[in-house]
Amino acid sequence: MSDHEEVDFMTIHRTDFATFTRPQLVRHLEVEGFVVFPEILPPDLLAEVKAELADIGMTPTSYSECQTRSTVQPQWHSRVVAELIGYPPMIEFLKHVMGPDIMFTRGFFQRSLPGCPGISIHTDGQPHGSDLFGYEGSSPRLLRVLYYLDALTPDRAPFRLIQRSHISFHAESSPYCRYISHPEEITLTVPAGTAVIVPSLLLHGSHPNRDDRARELLQFGYRPDWAGPAGTIEEWDQDLVANAPDITRPFLKSLNTTGAQWEQPHKPANMKRDAPGINPSRWDD
Repeated sequence: MSDHEEVDFMTIHRTDFATFTRPQLVRHLEVEGFVVFPEILPPDLLAEVKAELADIGMTPTSYSECQTRSTVQPQWHSRVVAELIGYPPMIEFLKHVMGPDIMFTRGFFQRSLPGCPGISIHTDGQPHGSDLFGYEGSSPRLLRVLYYLDALTPDRAPFRLIQRSHISFHAESSPYCRYISHPEEITLTVPAGTAVIVPSLLLHGSHPNRDDRARELLQFGYRPDWAGPAGTIEEWDQDLVANAPDITRPFLKSLNTTGAQWEQPHKPANMKRDAPGINPSRWDD
């Protein structure tokens, strides 16, 4: 990162998400664009995940030797990581938000080494596809679950984001835009084992890692079955799916699963009279 890209401020967000009710968590995710589950991974599970990823192959990014990513999706390297795809405490919340029919779309592992520059503000998906995410990121409803395997401190590559950017209609919210910084961005510092959930179209990034220790991040993508991609995605290797843990296999559906239906009758048969998932009262305790 060149000197002119340094971000010289940090507005740390202090909300105590551990006190939130389920409706409050849903509202915060849908309106603000993020929600935090502090230390959702217990220490023993966190230690297992880190141990199994310790020897995964890594490669540097184009912009820094200190920003590294796994050469394979982490669930195919680690049995424990594969099982985490179906982790009940997380799946329960995701199904509450997106409905019972959800699927896994992508695994990602990042190790930000000491000296790693900050990540520019960007989105994790584009509605027409891109060379970064292919068509996986084009799904109209897509959540990223970020498991932080190390504590985020102000010096250890903390997460930053622009609240409500995912629901803006302005041209400056284009998911094809990137920013050095934004005056109203906020920063999250969280303990190890914490999960942060964001929609794929939220503008976000990270600060540099000025600590003397690496910061590890495990990221999973989930979407409702109906929210298919804009183009065809290469399918999972069926041998890998067949050998996946029982808890995980239900989420490894065809990556091209979709509810798309071009012909839309004005009066389809069997229309319902209720749909709790879109209740305006879903934010009420």
